[in-house]
Amino acid sequence: MEPEFNKLIGEHGTVHAARLRLREVTLEELQEMEERRDEAALQLSDAKVDVICYGCTSGSLFRGIGHDAEIAAQLERISGIPAVATSGAVVESLRKLSCRKIGVATPYEEEINLREKRFLEGNDFEVVRIRGLGIRENTKIGSLPPEVALDLATEVGEGEVDGVFISCTNFRTIEILDQAEALLNKPVVSSNTATFSSMIKRIGFQYRPRGYGRIFSTQ
Repeated sequence: MEPEFNKLIGEHGTVHAARLRLREVTLEELQEMEERRDEAALQLSDAKVDVICYGCTSGSLFRGIGHDAEIAAQLERISGIPAVATSGAVVESLRKLSCRKIGVATPYEEEINLREKRFLEGNDFEVVRIRGLGIRENTKIGSLPPEVALDLATEVGEGEVDGVFISCTNFRTIEILDQAEALLNKPVVSSNTATFSSMIKRIGFQYRPRGYGRIFSTQ
């Protein structure tokens, strides 16, 4: 997430991170990670940042509808700083782009994909297709080249879908978003572009990155 956020912000700001341990993307480890969330928010508040995100897609939706809003509200209470959660940012971004029928590309195993599909459908999206790579190890996800995301996005984006969502803040994506949109002629949103878009909107920051998908031309 941090490398992509640094590319998105460029010279227009700084990125600060308080990392939470996640070795494998499983429900058990996502629950354990959540227990350390509040302390991380306090660490970030010490840096007097303008906005905080809980930067994990599956980690902000596995408890179901409203999980994202609960996280954002708790982070704001703890830190006194505006906050967003990635899964809520994804919903906001897809709605902004008028995407109702979506294709979803993930690196996850089926258990996490099912939770994600249920969350998106509960937020009134039709998940036409969802494809995962079946990867559990978090470092393995982060080591994938962006071409993997491109291939998966074009696969799920075919046909009647309105747009594509590439899930996981640890999945390298931003280099291929414009290319994927050109190939499919429809919006392609990643966890990181959705989160970044929501964060800058939350604080009224007028900067708009270019070259990372349609989401930044619809603010």
